[in-house]
Amino acid sequence: MKNERKIFSIRTKIYIFVGLIVFGVAFGTAEIAYKTGADQIDEYYKQNAADNARNFASFVDGDFIKELRATVESDEYQQLRDKAEEEDDESLIEDYLKEKGLWDKYNEIRIMITNYLENMQGVKYIYIVAHGDKDAEYDMYLIDEEEIELYETGYYEEREAELRGIDLENMSEPTISHGDWGWLCSDFKPVYDSDGECVCIVGCDFDMNDIMKERHRLMIILLVTAAIFTLAILIIAVLFINKIVVKPLDSMTKEMKKFNPSEHASYEDAGVIELDIKSNDEIGEIYNGIRSMQLNIIDYLKDLSALQEDKIKAKNDIMDKEKRIGQLSIEINRDSLTGVGSKTAYIKKVDTLNRMIKEEDAEFALVMVDANNLKRINDDYGHKSGDIYIKGCCHMICEAFKHSPVYRIGGDEFVVILQGIDYKDREMIVDKLVTAYEKCQNDTDLKPWQRYSAAVGMAERTHEDRTAEPVFKRADKAMYENKARLKKNWKKQNKYIAGEI
Repeated sequence: MKNERKIFSIRTKIYIFVGLIVFGVAFGTAEIAYKTGADQIDEYYKQNAADNARNFASFVDGDFIKELRATVESDEYQQLRDKAEEEDDESLIEDYLKEKGLWDKYNEIRIMITNYLENMQGVKYIYIVAHGDKDAEYDMYLIDEEEIELYETGYYEEREAELRGIDLENMSEPTISHGDWGWLCSDFKPVYDSDGECVCIVGCDFDMNDIMKERHRLMIILLVTAAIFTLAILIIAVLFINKIVVKPLDSMTKEMKKFNPSEHASYEDAGVIELDIKSNDEIGEIYNGIRSMQLNIIDYLKDLSALQEDKIKAKNDIMDKEKRIGQLSIEINRDSLTGVGSKTAYIKKVDTLNRMIKEEDAEFALVMVDANNLKRINDDYGHKSGDIYIKGCCHMICEAFKHSPVYRIGGDEFVVILQGIDYKDREMIVDKLVTAYEKCQNDTDLKPWQRYSAAVGMAERTHEDRTAEPVFKRADKAMYENKARLKKNWKKQNKYIAGEI
């Protein structure tokens, strides 16, 4: 099982994937390059074969070939041809053709074929054939170059396999084949008599042996080059992958195995992971997440150990301890005057919001509320009245935002974190709160410390905000802008002297 996990590890999968991609690109490119070059060369030779076959066919007298064909197809000639071949006596054929009055024209075409081959580079064979239909198994040679024995005229040769089933008179394009004569690029063009009847086919063969050898050599070069290229890219890819992925993961795996948390162990003693990984990618996120988790485990065990020690020490007075712990929790997280969240609780909540922003697209708004006239209330009516004034301002905030946590972060400053229903109706709720403060402040039937007034500012978190701090600053700025407007309005109404707000 251990070996199986290693075979299919992330490292192996990455190497296989990269190898396949590089191999496919390199050898695919080599194949395309080879195929493109080969097709261009084949097209060149096919065109040359077609042009030369057509060119030579234009020199051939169709009426003469018709007469010659009829002569060599006769039984008399075929018997003579067999005898000439058996005795290796070309004079029998020459004398017969002279007797029939065909020799001069025949020899002229034969010499023309020989000269053509000597002067046209690359053309290996030019020959005139009396062909059968497309299903024929044999074709009869009529005229060939001077080096070919005369008794080959009228010889029936078995048609090559790759040409069977092909109408030589109407071939769509030249063929490239490998047979008894080696690699040849061949084309056939018809010769017509004066009546428009096809009497023979002129065949033209280009020698492709050297081309095929060169093509084979090119294929080997391309394959070797592709293999070298693949190896080089793989080496670079492996080094790169090792540096940015494999080595960091291996290091983290080894360090994780060293982690051995206990109640009294320090971070170092417990083997908390400590590596020089600062990459701003998924590897860095994984590392930071593992390290944070290990630190939290140690902290939790320390807290748990401390709690257990406290329980042992307070074994005979457990109820009293619970009361003290509860009271301590209340004092830390609850404002003693208003009962809302304390500044400590707000700081913890901000940390939670910051984690939410980092992990997901958190949606929230902050409302800043600053009570007005608190100093005047304290100076004129005493701090007890000032406390009533603070609690009244806070009560109006809690009544407005019934579904959101409220925190007192200063003597006369409050923060509300809007999410859910209150966030959806934030504009309407803030407007109602501002209106409620204005109405309460203007109610002259109330005692001065009951005429609650406060400046209100709100800001929503945007996608550009990476922490809650920018949202807090915008809400604070909006609150002070509201306070400035209130101060200006109150000055006009001469209800308060300048500087009291």
